[in-house]
Order: sequence, then structure tokens, then C-alpha cells
Amino acid sequence: MDKLDWIKELVQEEQKMEESGIVDVSSGFDPDKILREETIEFLKDLKQIFIESASAFNQLKTTTIGHIKIYAISKTVADFMLFRNGYKLVFSAKAPGQIAITFNHSAASFLPGESAHQNVHQDLLTAQWGAFGQVNWVFNSKEIQLDYLVRYYMSRFIKESAK
Repeated sequence: MDKLDWIKELVQEEQKMEESGIVDVSSGFDPDKILREETIEFLKDLKQIFIESASAFNQLKTTTIGHIKIYAISKTVADFMLFRNGYKLVFSAKAPGQIAITFNHSAASFLPGESAHQNVHQDLLTAQWGAFGQVNWVFNSKEIQLDYLVRYYMSRFIKESAK
């Protein structure tokens, strides 16, 4: 999202008002739109930092076995997944202002007639309104800093996905 998008919207709204002669007092602050945009932007920022971290991890690893791969998830705007050794870490928008972080490991069964066992754990990040329409992301009512979030989940993912 461009830092000046809100100014562009103000100009467009004013032009519509001048052309139509009708003043729309409700225009301007649209909380649902802001939450949708902020959710997408937060996911894009997260993905970029995970790409940089995974790239550094893969470059420092002496073998190609166990490299981290990052995939976009089809039919979504900004959801993505880390994948390594059959282990998935999925970041997805559940609703405007809600992001689910899901650990998913499918353990294949080695016994005939038994199905694969799925082990799933999910954390939920939520948006909270700050002063002047600012959106703050929180986990368990505590504000999030991206670098620490990425370090925590990347470390956990690498440890849990090790063979």
C-alpha cells in the first residue's frame, strides 16, 4: 500500500463532491476497509521478512537437504506458507483484522491400513485500534514487533521441522 493512498482517496472524494454538488459526511474513515488493507499489508510485510530469513538460512546451510521453501497460497491475496521436511507453517487472513498462524505436520503412517496422522496447532494475531485510526497487531493482548515475531516462528519452525 502506497503511503499516499489516503491522500489520493481524499482528492477523489472531493472531486466527486465538486462534480455532484452532494456532500457525503460519512466518507473518509472506513474501518472495515482499513482493516482489510492493513491485514493484507501486514501479511505482505511478514512474507518479505520470512523470505529474507529463509534465504539467509538456506545460504548458510552447507547442504540442500532441509532447505526452507516459501509458497504463496492460491486464490488468496497475501497468504503464504513455509515448507520444510513435510512440515508447514501457514500464515493466512481469517477475516479483516485476524491472521491465523498454523503449524501443520503430516506424519505418514508406516503401518498398512492406518491413515496419516495430522498434528495441527494454530495461533491467532488480531488487530486493535490505536489512537487516530492506527492499527496495532497483538497476540494474547500483547503488541507485536515484526522482527521478534519472525525470529520466534522461524526458530520454532526450523526446530520442529528438523528430521
